[in-house]
Amino acid sequence: MDLNADAGESYGRWTLGDDARLYPHLSSVNLALGAHAGDPGTLRRAVDLARQHGLGIGAHPGYPDLQGFGRRELALTPEEIHDLTLAQLGTLSAFLHLSGTPMQHVKAHGALYFRIHGDAHAGQAFCHAVQRFVPHAALMVLAGPAGETLAATAHASGLRVWREAFPERGYLASGLLAPRSLPGSSVHDPHEAADRAVQMARGTLTALDGTRIALHADTLCIHGDNPNAVQIAAAVRAALAAADVPVAPPA
Repeated sequence: MDLNADAGESYGRWTLGDDARLYPHLSSVNLALGAHAGDPGTLRRAVDLARQHGLGIGAHPGYPDLQGFGRRELALTPEEIHDLTLAQLGTLSAFLHLSGTPMQHVKAHGALYFRIHGDAHAGQAFCHAVQRFVPHAALMVLAGPAGETLAATAHASGLRVWREAFPERGYLASGLLAPRSLPGSSVHDPHEAADRAVQMARGTLTALDGTRIALHADTLCIHGDNPNAVQIAAAVRAALAAADVPVAPPA
């Protein structure tokens, strides 16, 4: 099971997250590329730190929305999404090129992530940009029914797919992520998140209403901007080890 986190999200003198303490618990990292967060210096340091810890490095392109942290929907056309994605992939590629490090995967951020899952044209544009620039990279999509359309689009483009689940988030009985407005939709207790991670590694999960559902994931995400991210990542990593689940990127 892969364990990833969104990181490199500081900007200038403003610091978000604790990448130095978070990285030792991970196997992969998704780096901000200056659109929703991050800047060139932050990205360079994030790449160097990820390489020191032997992490798989992925691109985390998002909407150009620093003020809203990329979590606000923008009315971009599919062509604009393609070009925006391509530009951000190029940004990470420049830093990876200096050390000969491959781009392991691509994962959209925030509102763009959900846009490409729900809008077929946007999803096609995003996948086309990834396939043209880094055809060897895996594309992260939502585990469960919400990710099937994008997964099919990615496969049709010749891309590998990693299905992603979130130990910090509640799920509905349908297998969809619970809206954040619902009680229990966000998990803040590291031990609860760790228990959920082990369930996910075994292909199941308890939904908010107590229903046991199937949820097959290749990678688990810890949000780097979560105030408890380091504690959650440490607890998840320890729980997976105790359950004899190796932590590494998918083959």
